[in-house]
Amino acid sequence: MDRGIGALAAAALALVGDHRRVVLGIAGAPGAGKSTLADALVRAVGAAQGRDWVAHVPMDGFHLADAQLERLGALSRKGAPDTFDADGYAHLLHRVVTEPDSWVYAPGFDRTLEQPLAAAMVVPPSARLVVTEGNYLLLPEARWERARAQLAEVWFVAGDDEVRRSRLVDRHVTFGKSPSAALAWVEQTDEANAVAVAATASRADRVVLNGPDGWRLAGPTG
Repeated sequence: MDRGIGALAAAALALVGDHRRVVLGIAGAPGAGKSTLADALVRAVGAAQGRDWVAHVPMDGFHLADAQLERLGALSRKGAPDTFDADGYAHLLHRVVTEPDSWVYAPGFDRTLEQPLAAAMVVPPSARLVVTEGNYLLLPEARWERARAQLAEVWFVAGDDEVRRSRLVDRHVTFGKSPSAALAWVEQTDEANAVAVAATASRADRVVLNGPDGWRLAGPTG
């Protein structure tokens, strides 16, 4: 296991302590590596504690479907804060925390279809740690703060912006956009969202650096 991930997994485990269940949030700009980090943490914690001890619930499942974005005239801004069901996300996180003995189903997101999928994921009663990740966990707006209130901590993923933008372009190409359309989307849509997200970094409990040598916990932001 990467030593950086090992240290991060240990920090995540320390959050659980004697609690029945806690939720760890991972925030950061589009392309920062939030999902990669969440997946690595889930694997590391699962290897140490058992696969059913940890679960993953991404915010991506709460994208509004294209049909709703078209109704709202927001399809060209897909991925902006108001194109998510933030209230539904907050409600789901509240259930995850307050109903630890239930099977709590959550939507997933199909990147090929670019659409949410109902009940694609589940948090089993055995899960003590739940990892969630998304761009807007630290946004200072009431509906996002209701989601933040359910999280034990939020870690902010930071790294080189040029690498992050390049990664985003590659992702869009992989899932069907032409290179020129992918670059335009990153410059015109993703980067506007990235600016809003970057402004929330000081609200995080810790910063995680995503660099060429791997992952590193930078420490508290305060």
